Amino acid sequence: MTTTLLRTADELHARARHGRRAVVMTMGALHEGHATLIRTAREIAGPEGEVVVTVFVNPLQFGAGEDLDRYPRTLDADIKIAEAAGADAVFAPSVDEVYPGGEPQVRISAGPMGERLEGSSRPGHFDGMLTVVAKLLHLTRPDVALYGQKDAQQLALIRRMARDLNFGVEIIGVPTVREDDGLALSSRNRYLSPKERRTALALSQALFAGRDRHAAQEALRARAREVPATHARAEALSAIGESRAAADAHAVAKALPGAPSAVRAAARLVLDDAARMDPPIALDYLALVDPSDFSEIDDDFTGEAVLAVAARVGTTRLIDNLPLTFGTLGAAS
Repeated sequence: MTTTLLRTADELHARARHGRRAVVMTMGALHEGHATLIRTAREIAGPEGEVVVTVFVNPLQFGAGEDLDRYPRTLDADIKIAEAAGADAVFAPSVDEVYPGGEPQVRISAGPMGERLEGSSRPGHFDGMLTVVAKLLHLTRPDVALYGQKDAQQLALIRRMARDLNFGVEIIGVPTVREDDGLALSSRNRYLSPKERRTALALSQALFAGRDRHAAQEALRARAREVPATHARAEALSAIGESRAAADAHAVAKALPGAPSAVRAAARLVLDDAARMDPPIALDYLALVDPSDFSEIDDDFTGEAVLAVAARVGTTRLIDNLPLTFGTLGAAS
């Protein structure tokens, strides 16, 4: 398969369409995470469909002091990666092609969700992101568009925009791809020195610590359901040393049904240690949120949640997250 480079929407619209068109939107500097998105798109589109990868560094997403000029631009290498992963076309428009009248006067607002976490740290970022995603959806006219779950807040906002504004496109999230040591793949990882990269591992390690604490809490909740908290049962179990375990399980289950506080605390311990490393990590936020609106969850929360972190290592800002589910095993006894 030879991947075609397209520079204008007219060139893209002139292509004959057969089957479903799946689009993967990127800002270039493609890596294995992007390749995974493209391969997934290929599977969804099927042999009769078409996979289009967009490469566009959107100036509206970069605030004052951010790395627009520094952001890597590697189109030739991007085309090779896209081709190897199964893309039919790479759509790499100029800024003038996407914004023919200059910066758009009418933009999409991300609303309250866009002001939290990443939106608080990067004012206006999500308005610019949604504006260009809306334009690229119109320009590429896909049946399905795929985005990485590493940018969880971005994915949630795109889904909300597609639903709220009646975009006729299916939005699919693809799990985060990680290095062997756990670091989430990112185009910005190339900015890290070897020492900075060692420090940066604290982001994923903090998330894994929170995940492990969550798993332990859920196991205790399951144990509490299996062992009734009755005096007779506790006496019967005491001979084999299980009464204390049963009591502990019940105490934890009743005190903290889903234990979000414990998850946050476990993750923060790792980040506090990383703040004393050389070089240190500079934490922006650690949050455990409801993915429907990215508000912090309480300890009685049940359902899907996202544990998210953002920090700087040196001059490089990195983000990561893990999905967690609270309380799916049912209420504690």
